[in-house]
Amino acid sequence: MTNKTLIFGHRGVPVKFPENSLAGFKYALDHGIDGLEFDVHLTKDNIPVIIHDETINRTTNGSGRVVDFTKSELSSFRLSNGERIPTLSEVLKLLQFQPVYINLEFKTDQIHYPGIEKKVLALTQQAKLIHPVIFSSFDLQTLRICREIDAHQSYNLLSSSKRIKDPKNFVINEGLTGLHTSHYQFSSVLQRSWTVNNALKAFLLLTFGVSGIITDDFEKITAVRDNYRLDGNLFTQLIGH
Repeated sequence: MTNKTLIFGHRGVPVKFPENSLAGFKYALDHGIDGLEFDVHLTKDNIPVIIHDETINRTTNGSGRVVDFTKSELSSFRLSNGERIPTLSEVLKLLQFQPVYINLEFKTDQIHYPGIEKKVLALTQQAKLIHPVIFSSFDLQTLRICREIDAHQSYNLLSSSKRIKDPKNFVINEGLTGLHTSHYQFSSVLQRSWTVNNALKAFLLLTFGVSGIITDDFEKITAVRDNYRLDGNLFTQLIGH
């Protein structure tokens, strides 16, 4: 096991706060989280906002597609704690000067918002962040566009059930930093694993040396990383979590 593995809050801290909410992000910062993962879409008037789905149906009291609302129109809807859907600018302002890693996911695999790459890269570069942003997407084309704009950032392909053939050469050929997978691939490429909420699975990934674990419960999985050691009671302890 290695303590170098970073633990990322998946959309903040959804076990305690609405996902992708400022309250969740603030709680995570106050409780020493390593990193935060969140999702970016564009509004009708091309403002990057932080929400997971293409629609607001599941996470707010409204309905409809994000892309069909202006930022002003979106502000009339609320998350379950009464907050508005945050903009990327608001989240970056919160994270400025904070010792936290950011994993920003471009949600472009279903709707490829024209110009989202340029807008998001510009905003993140203007923010006074301590660590370089980690960018990810299921959409390889988005990552290619990002590389054309700025080849010096960390770009990572998200992969779910589909295993990538020859991941090392794939990453090199696409100019990527690594892979974000829901399935560990036995390879020397940098990997961050999602969404890991089971303590035993987290421990096994730590023994594999993954670079990051993305989880809904960062406090629980951080404790696995920091406190558990390989001993005779390991499995009994982990199964209990």
